[in-house]
Amino acid sequence: MNFKSDLKHMLEFWMKNGVDYENGGIYTCVDREGEIYGRDKSVWFQGRALWTFSKAYNIIEKDPEYLKAAKNIYEFLHKCTDTDGRMFFTVTENGREIQKRRYYFSETFAAIGCAEYYKATDDEKVLADAEKYFDVAYECFTGVRKCAPKMNPETCNTKALSPVMIMLSTAQTMRSVTNKEKYSFIASECLNEILHGGFLTEKALFESVGADGKAIDSPNGRIVNPGHSMEAAWFLMLEGMITKNQEAISAGKKIIDITWPLGWDEAHGGLIAFTDVSGKPPVQLEWDMKLWWPQCETMIALRMAYMLFQDEKYRELYEKVRDYCKKYFVDSEYGEWYGYLHYDNTVSTTLKGNIFKGPFHVPRLYMIMSVLDEDGDMSRYI
Repeated sequence: MNFKSDLKHMLEFWMKNGVDYENGGIYTCVDREGEIYGRDKSVWFQGRALWTFSKAYNIIEKDPEYLKAAKNIYEFLHKCTDTDGRMFFTVTENGREIQKRRYYFSETFAAIGCAEYYKATDDEKVLADAEKYFDVAYECFTGVRKCAPKMNPETCNTKALSPVMIMLSTAQTMRSVTNKEKYSFIASECLNEILHGGFLTEKALFESVGADGKAIDSPNGRIVNPGHSMEAAWFLMLEGMITKNQEAISAGKKIIDITWPLGWDEAHGGLIAFTDVSGKPPVQLEWDMKLWWPQCETMIALRMAYMLFQDEKYRELYEKVRDYCKKYFVDSEYGEWYGYLHYDNTVSTTLKGNIFKGPFHVPRLYMIMSVLDEDGDMSRYI
């Protein structure tokens, strides 16, 4: 793979087929050829795509078309924001509410998108928006804003990994543009929770544990999401590099080492979607499918581990995943990646985007690989 040139082609795919200059924002429901098959818009992806185009402009190439796309998406974000400051989950093509969920990932992605766009524009209003979206998300995260619980805490009092790892990554981005002390404190809180809150054991990095940090012996309690684990691993290693925290770097390595045998399909290749750490039947029916984003996160984690530890094992595993993705996920005819493969790597659906898949995980992978290929200086990415 030539990551830098492949990234350019990928972003061209989305600028040509997804960016909506009539209504604002970006469509992500596009098929293999780039035709739009659904006109509702994912609010997650307004922030994510804003981050992607801004990041590419900032660290890869000063292409004015990237900045044009970013400006268009940034201006659409305000239509996706409710009067209470919370964001919607999906909107119509012209920005009218369809669905609003208890999750606050729309806000975290809007925050990182605005933060990166601010780096490109030096517009103080954009920075204020980044801080506004972050503060709303953090209020939800800490419970200052009350969000409906997913489960009844009186009968199932649990805590989840994903909000903590996303908050860590979001704080890392915010720290790079403003208020270093504030965001370093939040990042440190999240780091400590991942390392010492019960999620990380000798067996796995669990998706959920009891509110007291104890493991839950139930189908949901035993579940591991290998993609999340690999993503968390490189978030931790990145934090360790930024703050010179060896414990975080070592924990990232540990997560990779315990996750690889749980997630990698030795028979067909690829990282599976879910697994039960005890070998019992996973409750997710798609458990053995191969999704695009876990492969991306695994490649980043392995490449960073090789850079940090110079252990040939990580280079070999990285190349194994890279070659697997090139063979099965990359669409050499129309561009971009397929999103969903069956266990045997046959294509499940030819879509290139939906409300969960768009220009984020793969472009982020390509940008990080481009930086590492050029000079190995991850400070450029930060």
